[in-house]
Amino acid sequence: MDKRQVKDKIEQLSDKLNKYSYLYYVKNEPVVADSEFDKLLLKLRKLEEKYPEFITKDSPTQRVGVKIQSRFNKVKHAKKMLSLQAAQDREGALAFDKRNRDKLQLKKLEYIAEPKLDGLSVELRYEEGVFIQGSTRGDGLTGEDITTNLKTIRSIPLKLNLKDIKHLVVRGEVVMFIKDFNRLNKENTQSNLQTFANPRNAAAGSLRQLDASVTARRKLESFIYEVIEVSDREFKTQKQVLNFLEDCGFKVNPEARLLKDIDEAIKYHDTMEKRRDKINYEIDGVVLKINKLEYNEIMGERSTSPRWALAYKFEPRKEMTVIEDIVLQVGRMGTLTPVALLKPVEVGGVTVSRATLHNMDEIKRKDIKIHDRVKIQRAGDVIPQVIGVDKRARSGREKDFTMPKKCPACNSLVVHEDVYYFCSGGIACPAQIKEGIKHFASKDALDIVGLSNKTVELLYEKGLVKSIPEIFKLTKDDLLKLPGWKEKSSDNLIKAIEECKQATLSRFIFSLGIRHVGKHLAEVLAEEFKDIANLKKVTKEEFININEIGPKVAESIYDFFKSKNSLKMLDGLLETGITVNTGIVEGKLQGLTFLFTGTLIKYSRPEAQRKVESLGGKVSGSINDKVNYLVAGENPGSKFNKAKAKPSIRIINENEFLAIIK
Repeated sequence: MDKRQVKDKIEQLSDKLNKYSYLYYVKNEPVVADSEFDKLLLKLRKLEEKYPEFITKDSPTQRVGVKIQSRFNKVKHAKKMLSLQAAQDREGALAFDKRNRDKLQLKKLEYIAEPKLDGLSVELRYEEGVFIQGSTRGDGLTGEDITTNLKTIRSIPLKLNLKDIKHLVVRGEVVMFIKDFNRLNKENTQSNLQTFANPRNAAAGSLRQLDASVTARRKLESFIYEVIEVSDREFKTQKQVLNFLEDCGFKVNPEARLLKDIDEAIKYHDTMEKRRDKINYEIDGVVLKINKLEYNEIMGERSTSPRWALAYKFEPRKEMTVIEDIVLQVGRMGTLTPVALLKPVEVGGVTVSRATLHNMDEIKRKDIKIHDRVKIQRAGDVIPQVIGVDKRARSGREKDFTMPKKCPACNSLVVHEDVYYFCSGGIACPAQIKEGIKHFASKDALDIVGLSNKTVELLYEKGLVKSIPEIFKLTKDDLLKLPGWKEKSSDNLIKAIEECKQATLSRFIFSLGIRHVGKHLAEVLAEEFKDIANLKKVTKEEFININEIGPKVAESIYDFFKSKNSLKMLDGLLETGITVNTGIVEGKLQGLTFLFTGTLIKYSRPEAQRKVESLGGKVSGSINDKVNYLVAGENPGSKFNKAKAKPSIRIINENEFLAIIK
């Protein structure tokens, strides 16, 4: 055969094998025996070995990678991966529906319902119909590149069935079926290897293998449910989206249903809950989405979740175990929270050994004692809670838990306020210092990417960061001395610390960890007083005169800005070079709202958003009448076309955006 014939033969074999895989793994309709499939695959592999110049990204031979990756690269998501607002009962689902109908002025709403999978969210990118990149959820803005591992999942098409799709970004969930999870744990037990707690952990561990051949040996499945970006396609309903995904060759959950109203949605939820243990993969509820996509635009999004979707959860699974001891956890504001240390018990596939007891009133109300036999549930199938005591099982060895007079972390006196107990040590308490540093670096505060809770613990332990201002004194050499830290991770953290030195006033106020001051109240204070220096001069009465602040909160804010320790911390922060946007000096974008779509070159999306905020502007998450500018990067999403239909929105590219903020 000449090279042209070889190329044609390779393409024919690839197309045939991809078709067989699609029918077997997506449609559950095998048309050839496994032996026949293996023969064709071997034939293709031999041809490709002889003519490697004809190997393509969508070749079936590329599913099982053997190359060891040294690390996972970071991938910016096409659009932020949001969480879902949850409802725990029927009333919550009805309230969700009522909010939707009231906003849209409708008597009824159609919903698409699907099982809420307990797996790993992934984003898949296709160019010219070929799968080129897949990533994990990560922090919602940036994930890890796990393309090689995702290629081992047979239900993820390497090439789309539809030939005219030039660009496509979709999202879905990767799961491990229960039968495959049980098989994996059995094999690991026989080989004296570590077993997994549940299918989700097994799937997560499998997707993050540095050797993709290990991932290939562990059977994983995918269900795709969302289109993020697509060329030359418009959808009116979520049902059309699911049909399109099926036409492309993705596996769509066969349990997905179009329901005419909330009553049908509740019936669907109840039916799925009864069938929960008969389904071959873990689910912890159902997801409801408004079917008509134009309504989603009207409903909009919160900062962390869409208003048009709901996770309608199942009743949490419950188990019995014994409280072996009760210890105290010290929070960033000194709150002492009792935590039950449990005899380990499996609750819904997860081994639970700790559960919060909230406060002393809760302990007294439930009459909880050390050594009690108790009922445990995972609230929302996540957070373990003690929900009741089996008093009939008491033997006489049970003993009451009493709050100590001194803090277990620093030996300072414990003070009692309402139902809570607090450590009086303040800045002298190591537990409070560590929690305060974690809060300062958290996403809603200064958002120092890479300064995780684990890293804070390590830096404190090594004596490198003993206060919040010391974050800004860290050097690359300091980080390179830490176990497991390399050049790139050290450079990234130093860069993230430097970037957060430009802060909006509301974020800065929230980051300080003032008791009773959340994100919203921080925004209120920033709007009212404009400058951190002004907050130091305000009287208690002036705080009380603000509409949303009562006497208790006013006293807390006033005390913070009169505390010597607080003022020392503030001075220390300002000495490090941190600058706070007051809305007066750097307010050139005041009154303007920006929306971003596509990939930017100079800034990551979060960096660009922070830049707008630092200049007094606002950032929107969706198209609405308040948006002034749509900044379109590479591969813009559906927002681009929607913005075209609104004359009030000016569409600009990245260079024009840079000129505005210069």
